[in-house]
This record gives sequence, structure tokens and C-alpha cells, in this order.
Amino acid sequence: MSRNCNRKNKFFVVAILLLCQCFYVHAKEFVLGGKSGWNNLGATENITTGKGRFGYECLELATNSFVFDETTDLLIDFENPSNPISSGNYKIISNNMKNSTETLLEKSAGLSRNLGGMSILGKKGTYFGSEGLKGSFSIEFWLCPSVAENGETILNWESSKNIAGELIYQLLNCSFDGGHLDWTIINLFDSYINGSETGEIHLHGSSAVIPDKWSYHALSYDAETGILEYLVNGITEDIRYMTSNEMESGENNLVVLGTPAQIELCTEYTGKIDEIRILRRPYSPPDYQSAEMAGSLGRMLYTPTGGRFESQPIEVSMGSVLNVLNAEVSIPSQTEVAFYVRSGDNFYEWDSEFPKWIPVENGQTLAGISGKYYQVACELYPDGDGSVTPKVTQISLDFTELPEPLPPFIVKAEAGNGKVTVSWNYSVDDTAGGYYLYYGNRSGEYLGRIALEGNSPVNVGNTTSFTLNGLQNGKIYYFAVAAWSALDERIVGALSKEVYARPMAKLK
Repeated sequence: MSRNCNRKNKFFVVAILLLCQCFYVHAKEFVLGGKSGWNNLGATENITTGKGRFGYECLELATNSFVFDETTDLLIDFENPSNPISSGNYKIISNNMKNSTETLLEKSAGLSRNLGGMSILGKKGTYFGSEGLKGSFSIEFWLCPSVAENGETILNWESSKNIAGELIYQLLNCSFDGGHLDWTIINLFDSYINGSETGEIHLHGSSAVIPDKWSYHALSYDAETGILEYLVNGITEDIRYMTSNEMESGENNLVVLGTPAQIELCTEYTGKIDEIRILRRPYSPPDYQSAEMAGSLGRMLYTPTGGRFESQPIEVSMGSVLNVLNAEVSIPSQTEVAFYVRSGDNFYEWDSEFPKWIPVENGQTLAGISGKYYQVACELYPDGDGSVTPKVTQISLDFTELPEPLPPFIVKAEAGNGKVTVSWNYSVDDTAGGYYLYYGNRSGEYLGRIALEGNSPVNVGNTTSFTLNGLQNGKIYYFAVAAWSALDERIVGALSKEVYARPMAKLK
């Protein structure tokens, strides 16, 4: 009978201990995205924002839009409303254009309402910011007009060059004519220096530019072949040989620019424009295209390698355990989303490979992932045609945290000869397993290293009084006490109030 009672008592004690330990821990949730947006992002690759569930901002694959490389002289992508120039050594002289979210590429396009457009000026060293002999070039942009009326101007550059003491007028102009774009080029090339020749060239588009529909335009000159051509959606619409006999067999004529002048964009134009760039090379098919071009040209809107984003390190508390990652996602047919997490106690030691990324499933209970810092990564993959992207609206991380123990409320310091005795009352927090004693020579800075008992802080164990010896007489010292957790010694609570004392030789 007594044996059964003892068993019951032991079971009761174990149950009480387990119940008490449950009160030592509590749940915590950290949310990325959702209402708060994606403000905690670190590295991203081929990722942009879009519209996700519940109207919140989501992360999705970026289209294979233009990127700045060594041949790019200018890139205007309108992604930054305060500065539409993404790359290139050009400055904005005036800008009456607005941003529009109605675009095929990334987040924003430029919107012109026939109010003067934008004027830019190339700095020294840029293609249109310096005079003299030039090489190959390409001017490219996406266009979506509202009306496409005759005379609407997309680009205009006017200057002059001095030839044998005579000023020769130069012009590069792109305007609407009969529903098509027409390029007018006057005296850009070195062959037209004879006063009897006007040096005027026209390249005319054969495809009508349809209002409210995006199309891709490029003016290209190849200094190696002498070919000057105008392309629409990657297809040549008009071509000239800038050679001595205007044929392939002739000697190439090169571009010679005069005084640097402003480039005027969309000065008389109503509609949208995007991804304006000037290249120091002739046209080559871009790595991306619009949804319309994806079908007609057989290229992908999204790169098949997908994209990736990583959060910044997320700080919780020492000893925390990650229980589950829940994500609000949209995963259309053939697309995929993969999640990864990693954790540790000191993220300053992290690099791209350490600590190792651990693949996790959305909504799956996790085990063995703990630490003070966490980082989340996500990879997004398009469908087989590269025309559909998955979306991630929100990621929530659910943790089990061990609470930090409260510090002692009462702390005292008593000076002696080359020593100070600090005493305190026990913490009222039952999770306190022992105490750290902090000391230093400056208030609030506990960086002491002189005490015989060791550098600050000193782990004094589960006691309420401790003496630091080897201190310098006549110098003031500051002290504070913090409790560490009985559940995990690495979990240290807040500091107590500060006290101070000055050791003196006259004291005991």
C-alpha cells in the first residue's frame, strides 16, 4: 500500500515539475511581410515586389529586365521615384514625368502627360556627354503611347560640331509619323562634312505603334559593319549602310559628336515609357521580353533559374527554439517555392556557407533548430514556359522562448582595502539559477579586467554576496548584477540598478 503511495507521490512531483517548466517558456511570433511589408530583407536576386493576398505587398520573380553592365552608358528604369536613373553618369536637368505601376517590367514605368517630359545631360566620359569620335551605340526603350499622334516626340538631341571652322548642325530625333516611329539623323557621321550634302537620314518603322500596347524599340549602329538599323520588338524595320558607297562593301563612316547637349525625352508625348538605355555596343537580343514577346519570340519572361531572397538576421532570445515556419504563398501550376532557415548565437561570424541552410517545409513542425539569431531564405521558381511566377505574401516564424530572469531589486557595494564587496537580494524570479557581477571604471560601461577573480562579468554562481579583490585604491568602480537562467546559463537577464564604491588603503 505504502509502495503505491510512494509511486503516486513521485508521479505527482514529476508532474508538478513539468507543469512548472511549462510556465518558464512562452511562444513568440516574428512576421516578415504581411501588413508590415518586407522591411527586414537582406540579399535579393531576381526578386521584386507585387500584389499578394489580401492586397498586401508580396515578393515575386522579377522579369529579366535590363541590368547595368560595362557596355551600358545609361539606364532609366523609373524604379526609384526620386531618381528614375538607375545607372549611368547622367544627371537630370528637369523632370515633369510621373511614375506608373502599369508596366510589364518590374514595378514602375515613366508616365508622360505632354508636359515637357525629362531632360538629361551626360557627364564627361559618357557617349553623349563628350565630343569627338565615337564607336557603336544602341538606344533602346519600351513604349506604350496613349494616342500616338503625329509629331509626338520620344527623343531629341541637338548640337553642332566644328568642321574646318564651320559649325555643322547635328540632330538625333525620334517622333511619331503616321502611327509609326520615325528616326531623323542629321550630320552625326563623319562623311557628311561637305556643305553640298545635308547629311540627313531617316529610318522609318513599318509596324504601327498601337495605343495602350507595349512595344520595344531600338536604334542601333555597328561601327564594325557600318549598319544603322531600327528594330521593333526585335525585328528590323529599316536599315542603312553608313559607308562610303552606302553598301556593305564601302568604308565605314563613324559617329563624330560635337558640343555636349541635353537629351530630351518625351517632351511632347502622352503615354508610358520604360527601361530607356543607351549602350556602347550595337543591338543584341535582350535576355528578357514582355509577355507579348514571350509567345512570338519564344523567350521567357522569367529566368528559369528563378530568384532568391534572404531576411536580415532576426534576433530573438538565447536558447529559443523554432517550432514552425508558416507562409502565405501562391504557387501556380509548375511553379515552386522552397524555404530555408539557419540559426546561431552570434551572426557576426556568419557567411554565405556558415551556418548551413536547413530546408524546411511550409507549416511543418520543426525540431533541433535553436539559437539567438535566425535567418530565412526563400527560392522562387517559374513554370516551364517562364511565364508565371509564384508569390510570397507573408512568412511567420513561431518560436518557443525561455524568458530572461529578473535582476535583483536591491544591490549594495561596500569598499575595502583594494577590494569591494557587492551584495544583493535573491531575484524574485524562480527561473534565476545564478548571477553575473559586472564591474568597470565608467558608469554604464562594465569593462573591468583588473580583479583577481576575472574579467567582467564574473559568474559568481547562486549567491547573494561576492568580493572582488585586486582593485586599485582611490579609483571609483561601478557595479551591476544580472541573473542567469536555471534552464540555460546562456540566457542572461537585464542588469540591476548600478552601485559604486571607491577602495581605499585606510579601509579594512
